[in-house]
Amino acid sequence: MTATSNALLHLQQALDAPHREGIPGGNWRWVVRQRMAGVRDSLVAEGEHWSDGWLAARGGAMLRERNTLLARLAAMGPAVLESPEVDRIRTDLKRLLVDISHHVQRLHDLAYDEVELELGGSE
Repeated sequence: MTATSNALLHLQQALDAPHREGIPGGNWRWVVRQRMAGVRDSLVAEGEHWSDGWLAARGGAMLRERNTLLARLAAMGPAVLESPEVDRIRTDLKRLLVDISHHVQRLHDLAYDEVELELGGSE
């Protein structure tokens, strides 16, 4: 399991915790905020890998997408700690998790394409 997948799993578990374990609201907010930091760190660690060749355009798009996801994550940080609408926060974060999961899959696809190019593919 990759670091990003692991961070996403931990955040998903934290988001589901109030309904399963009855964690008090303040504790839940703090745990979710910590898990969000783990997701942020894993996204930042992606770095820039595709700077040349035919993958550069797709790599640039992935970098822009990552930056957008990081901005959404940062914007939600204060809301997690302060918003009285916990259900809305949970829903928004779950949507963000889906979007980040799709981003990670596209990164894996891009990495596969890079390896296929280096090895010659099926042609």
